[in-house]
Amino acid sequence: MSDLIELERLIKADSAERGQAVSKLGYFCAPFRPVRGPLANKVIKVYRGLRNVAELERLAQCHSDYVAALELTGVDLPATEFHLLDIDGTTVPVIVQEALPSDSMMRPQIIAAELEQAVEMMEAAGQVIATFWNNADKVEGRVGFHPSIRNFAYLDGKALFFDTFPPLIHYSRDEMGKMLLTYSDKRLMRWVGPFIQGRVTGIQDEWYSAPETLVGLVGSACRLRPDDSVRFLEWGQDFARRAMPRWAEEAIPEMKAPPKLPAYWTGFRKVLGLQGEPNV
Repeated sequence: MSDLIELERLIKADSAERGQAVSKLGYFCAPFRPVRGPLANKVIKVYRGLRNVAELERLAQCHSDYVAALELTGVDLPATEFHLLDIDGTTVPVIVQEALPSDSMMRPQIIAAELEQAVEMMEAAGQVIATFWNNADKVEGRVGFHPSIRNFAYLDGKALFFDTFPPLIHYSRDEMGKMLLTYSDKRLMRWVGPFIQGRVTGIQDEWYSAPETLVGLVGSACRLRPDDSVRFLEWGQDFARRAMPRWAEEAIPEMKAPPKLPAYWTGFRKVLGLQGEPNV
């Protein structure tokens, strides 16, 4: 269990004391890793606080259930804790996760690797996706998975998934659509989002579809390395046949050409400053 007093102190501290942000591309928060102290080996993710305690308590339970569901389906995670902290009168959700080596993030490795090494990383990520969906029937109710390249590390030949927020379990489609606005740390998104709630709600649909999560992974690789798209498409089609045969008929036609992001989501990311070159 993390030192909650130190955790609260760090959350209130200025950015210099918090340490360097691990990523500036997050939709919900900017994770950081303290440079010293008892939490120096942790990544801390602080989400938008609410005054609705019942909603936050449900969030905490859903997060616990989602971590259990990932374990049940065979998806490994770094050690992950969820806390609700009172910060200046507002209850704030906080995730504390075992830190991974900074050079283990999959996205920059795929960009820099030789082509066949990049395909090996795709295979590792694909195996995690297949493991989840081939075992998802063990989980009761609506459950999803968001295995984007950004949400993986690659260590010792294996892909390690680390994204548990929002917890994709128990919430209905409409509820999750509202969460995408409620917990966004972008004020502009919270202001504009209600006027385009239908499109915001649609962002999640890929996460609840086995074939679409695989297609999404391939699409990300094609956008990162457009000159190598043909090889990634070949890999994706072959992987669907041998590792996810239940969904191959749906997935393969969508990997005949480089999959594209919905125009509205590309637009959201540009406006919110969440683009990561060259993955646009």
